[in-house]
Amino acid sequence: MADKEEVIPFKAGSVDTIGMEIEFQLLDPLSLDLVEGILPLMECYPDSPYIKPEFIQNTVEVATPVCHSIEELHDQLRYLVKGLLSHCQELGIKLCGSGTHPYSKRLAEITPLQRYLDMEQVEGYTSHTQITFATHIHLGMRSGDEAIAIMQALTPYLPLLIALSANSPYWRGHDTDYCSFRHFILAARRSYGEPPWFNHWQNFNEFFSVAQRIGIFKTIHDIHWDIRPRPHLGSLEIRVMDTQPTVTDAVALAAFLQMLVAYLRSESVPVRHCAPNALQDWINRDNYYKAAQQGLAARFFDEYRDISLPIVQLYSELNSRIDPVLIDPFTRACCKQLEERVFAGGNAKRQRQLFKQYGDLKPMTDCLVNMLEKDLAK
Repeated sequence: MADKEEVIPFKAGSVDTIGMEIEFQLLDPLSLDLVEGILPLMECYPDSPYIKPEFIQNTVEVATPVCHSIEELHDQLRYLVKGLLSHCQELGIKLCGSGTHPYSKRLAEITPLQRYLDMEQVEGYTSHTQITFATHIHLGMRSGDEAIAIMQALTPYLPLLIALSANSPYWRGHDTDYCSFRHFILAARRSYGEPPWFNHWQNFNEFFSVAQRIGIFKTIHDIHWDIRPRPHLGSLEIRVMDTQPTVTDAVALAAFLQMLVAYLRSESVPVRHCAPNALQDWINRDNYYKAAQQGLAARFFDEYRDISLPIVQLYSELNSRIDPVLIDPFTRACCKQLEERVFAGGNAKRQRQLFKQYGDLKPMTDCLVNMLEKDLAK
């Protein structure tokens, strides 16, 4: 290792800023199976920074500009997705929000952009099978050190975010018995999962410099952890959540996450000052697994209190602690919407209820399509 690694500059952000990226499914209007529709769709958006292709051609990504409130995030996201839906309808494509497609069995085709073609060369067959759809939320950070500190503080809560967002119980025509099966598909990825432990931004730089030198990553964009610093954006990106059925559901998650991070910035939160030991690391992994498997029915082991509790109880306790920082009525209303969804059992349970109602995955998928359209029509 060199005596002193070059420090990646971190663009200072503002703690009130937030942005979101959502990966939507592109569906055939008749079969409701996934369709490789991104190339004709992108002809409608030749230079847009907000509607973009993804790794596979059956996916479109909606990325908001930097927003300064949850209400602004909602308005921007709603505007962008409504416009996208209109173009999809013109092209005969349906738009759907779910972490996996319930019954598609075809391999995905790679979007013919050089970065993605290079990734295909590295990942081989798995690049065509990892057909998943996620919600990514960016929160502004004032420095690299703050980004690392919040990343470490937030990592134990990733299982909660998995459970709250779980929306992928079906895969290739089967009920997987998991609530967020997306995570088990992505487990084959080279840089999937929880981030390593870092003490500060310099520590992260030292790690990345060596990882880049020995060929693990070419650029910082190749890190795909479930939570990662984005120095060029001045943000921390949380990537652990499934795509939600509606814009309303997605924004409700963003509101809760922003408030959770505000709570974690407070002095009342326990702070770990060293890397987890073997037992703590395994407990984190087990919490992660149970949240993806059981969703809101999972139990969570809280190492600070040395107790096991229902993950819904953890959510309720956090809600009561972060409630004082809910200042504006719109954010409070969004958090209330999430609370109602949580106590109804979550979106994975809703998918299963729809399948039980119709006895078939195609009309269930049609319900997901209609949920998004009705939400945008409000």
